[in-house]
Amino acid sequence: MQLRNSSERYGLVAIALHWTVAALFLSQVAIGFYMTDLPLTDPRTFPLYQTHKSIGFVIFILVVIRLVWRVTGQTPPPPTSLPRWQANAAIAVHSLLYAALLLMPLLGWVVVSASPLGIPTLIFGKLVIPHIPFVVKSPDRQMIGSVASWAHWALAWAASIAVGGHIAAALLHHIVEKDTILKRMLPARAHFQSEPPA
Repeated sequence: MQLRNSSERYGLVAIALHWTVAALFLSQVAIGFYMTDLPLTDPRTFPLYQTHKSIGFVIFILVVIRLVWRVTGQTPPPPTSLPRWQANAAIAVHSLLYAALLLMPLLGWVVVSASPLGIPTLIFGKLVIPHIPFVVKSPDRQMIGSVASWAHWALAWAASIAVGGHIAAALLHHIVEKDTILKRMLPARAHFQSEPPA
């Protein structure tokens, strides 16, 4: 299987980035909901927050790599049978997801920097990410943290809804429309065949 995208399907790099980010995002949603229900005194709280921040950092890096990979290569066009409104909807959903996956880690960084607790960010217990200086020193630190926290959660909800729609649309195309939209993002070459060989 080729590394780069072709005019018919995504390459191995794009596929690996897509499914890795998808799995990490779903884990982030689960961790995020779970950890925010825990009291600060719970011994699981600190490790979960650090894990959440670490995964967010990885997602940010992977999405940047995926965007660079996307703009420096070709992207398979949608099937000619796809209605224009569906193509436009797909562009809108993808744009929302890219924006959310880039902004959520940055907003989380702002939240941590604005927190009066001053807890450091340790990426997998090794790499220290310093707080944002202008946020720490701002007289409006509490307000900045509140706005960033609200925006972080709003984007998480929006991205979760978009991911749900994205999955539903992919399954609809695969099961009902029986086109290649989902197949071209699967790694197995056999899955790409729209018809069995003669």
